[in-house]
Amino acid sequence: MDYLMLLLGLLVLIVGGEFLVKGAVGCSAIFKISPLVIGMTVVSFGTSAPELLVSLQSALDGNPGIAIGNVIGSNIANIALVLGLTVLIVPIIAKKESKRIDYPMMVLSSVLFYLFALDNKIVWWEGAILFVILIAFIAYLITNSRKKTKKELSDQDEDIEEAMKMPIGKALLFLIIGLVGLYFGSEWFVDGAVGIANVLLEGNPDKDSIIGVTVVALGTSAPELVASCVAAFRKQSDISVGNLIGSNIFNVFAVIGVTSMVKPIEVTDKVLSFDMYWMLGIALGLGVILWFGKKIGRLSGTLLFATYVTYVLIIVFRIKGII
Repeated sequence: MDYLMLLLGLLVLIVGGEFLVKGAVGCSAIFKISPLVIGMTVVSFGTSAPELLVSLQSALDGNPGIAIGNVIGSNIANIALVLGLTVLIVPIIAKKESKRIDYPMMVLSSVLFYLFALDNKIVWWEGAILFVILIAFIAYLITNSRKKTKKELSDQDEDIEEAMKMPIGKALLFLIIGLVGLYFGSEWFVDGAVGIANVLLEGNPDKDSIIGVTVVALGTSAPELVASCVAAFRKQSDISVGNLIGSNIFNVFAVIGVTSMVKPIEVTDKVLSFDMYWMLGIALGLGVILWFGKKIGRLSGTLLFATYVTYVLIIVFRIKGII
């Protein structure tokens, strides 16, 4: 049964990713907004919605600190794991807008997250600042994109021409089907994978912790991974890159921002001295890759993926007391 759930989840993820990208391209053409902005907003917010719901529920249940691990783990996985695996399959060319506007905003979100957490607590007014920055950034993206996109859309390939003929209702329906498919697909994928891992690790005293940092981490990143891979395969690299960078921005500005406005978030010294540095280091490492290469190729993908594996292994070794 677990293997069936795993395969069903993977199939639904793939189909959902296909619908999501088609709907996103259609919306970008209809509303005269670039695919990059759609990836940065609708796609990234949709794939990150589970993190927001989990964090808000945790805050209401009296455990707002879960949001910290949720966001840091997701941000590390989005770049090191998801982008790494995506470019191993299909190398991506990042546009100038990603380098000059979106990436710096991702770094800003990470740095503000770190600075606000230095006193071991993120309070409501800090969360309000984060959320207001997000709203202003989205408004800027949409306004700026509509000014530039008419000519860009006229120069696009057949996929865009076909998308421009898509009725708005159909584009939005595809988008919703894709997001729902990614949500349920990832849920079933995680359930199946956890069930299989429980059998394989039976008797291991560190079973829950190992499953948490490996299987569950991969499962919660599955929507971003599938959406990015499908977008890259369909030569919509703007949506792929925008999805991942936008997801990291959304995680900090919206998930941490909204959650801390509901209830202050405690940040432990362990998170500040270990996980936070990994998140910042990977974010800065992405900048080196973006600025010193015309495309994010397989070598960069290998380095990113190796970084994620190293991070997970260190966590596992610390759990087992080896280091």
